Amino acid sequence: MHATPHDRAMTAAPSTTSPTVDHRLGLRANWWQFSLFTVITLLVGATIGVERVALPPLAKHTFGVVSVLYTVSFVAAFGAVKAVMNLVAGRLSDRLGRKRILLVGWAFALPYALLIIFAQAWWWVVLANLFLGVNQGLTWSMSVTAKIDLVGPAGRGLAVGLDESAGYVGTGIGGLAAGLLVASYGLRPAPYLLALGVVAAGALITFGPARETLPWARAEAARHHAAHTDQTAMPGVRQLARYMSWHDRSMLAVCQAGMINKVADSLVIGFFPLYFLRRGLSVATVGVLVGVYAWVWGLGQVPTGWLADHVGRKWPITAGTFLIGAGIAIIASTTTVAVWYLGATVMGGGMALAYPNLITAVGDSAHPAWRGGALGVYRLWRDSGYALGPLVLGGIAALSGISAALWVGAALLGASTLVLLALLRETEPGRRAAAPPWQSRPEWITGQPVSEPAGQATL
Repeated sequence: MHATPHDRAMTAAPSTTSPTVDHRLGLRANWWQFSLFTVITLLVGATIGVERVALPPLAKHTFGVVSVLYTVSFVAAFGAVKAVMNLVAGRLSDRLGRKRILLVGWAFALPYALLIIFAQAWWWVVLANLFLGVNQGLTWSMSVTAKIDLVGPAGRGLAVGLDESAGYVGTGIGGLAAGLLVASYGLRPAPYLLALGVVAAGALITFGPARETLPWARAEAARHHAAHTDQTAMPGVRQLARYMSWHDRSMLAVCQAGMINKVADSLVIGFFPLYFLRRGLSVATVGVLVGVYAWVWGLGQVPTGWLADHVGRKWPITAGTFLIGAGIAIIASTTTVAVWYLGATVMGGGMALAYPNLITAVGDSAHPAWRGGALGVYRLWRDSGYALGPLVLGGIAALSGISAALWVGAALLGASTLVLLALLRETEPGRRAAAPPWQSRPEWITGQPVSEPAGQATL
């Protein structure tokens, strides 16, 4: 019997399975490891939550930066690196495992915090965010991929909802804690000492009780391999990127929605603090406003993940994308604090509907053997919104004011909603009308024409 390309790829990777270990799929069967990775995700979110509140005021009050575009340059630096590292992490994790990549990611968070603590100029802060981009690209990619590995296809929406809920609750906690620390102890070093403590905790859990989850992905892949023996070859990066970005129109719709989603989030990170501070709010109040957005987003992802398992992915994703834009429009259209809270809540609710289910849709459509790589391509698209959003919207803000940038952001969300309506087909396995395109067109994944089975003539 000859080995398929998939067999060779699977045996080429270091073995992490043990004949004495049960690799049953499911949330209940793996609740302890799932819980550990959920805590890890919360700590990943708290790491970035610190700077969402503490960093924009640092630009003006410590370094005298008044340009909106220059101030939000740290978001662009962060997003560019994170987008690339998502792709790298996804690809490497299919071969090396999830845990190793997680540990490397935690290591990159140390220079991030130290550079900001000792920064003598704003470019130190921009450099620090390159390290933070690596940290977030590696750690968050791996924590969500690990949960998808453990759970398998049943209940995938709920699993991703729990993961993303933990991450954005952590982001809200980190932002609120940073706001309180800034109010009591100043812009430095207190918030970033907190970040160092969070990083240390995450690294200890990852190194200690958290287990490698690649064997669970391989157990699921073995089932797919039995059903699709000619369609499981490990695709190259180019083939996978082309498939996700063009051949599968549903994945194209998902990728663009993820990118515009992060353009919206870049408004919250880089523009909202400046917008609210210029209207007389304190740093602590800004922390609460940003925290409301993050908490509604975070806590809402558990029920919205469950909802997507029962009604499908398309309508939660589409409705959520529309609501994000509506929330931005609400904030841009008023100067009333109570209405700003309403806008932040609507934005958070939209994120809760769209964000986890975009990831779940990719998990639905990818083969387990190359799921990490597919998620990496999606996250490359998605987090490029962090790189492009601050540059485009920052330029608009420099020319016409922050309010104009908010309205452009709202319009982009509206356009993304129309693309989803036109291109996205249902991906939930029990409700989709057709199998993922790679099953009928495996050459889109392998890059090679499909050969006819021996003994069969080509018509």
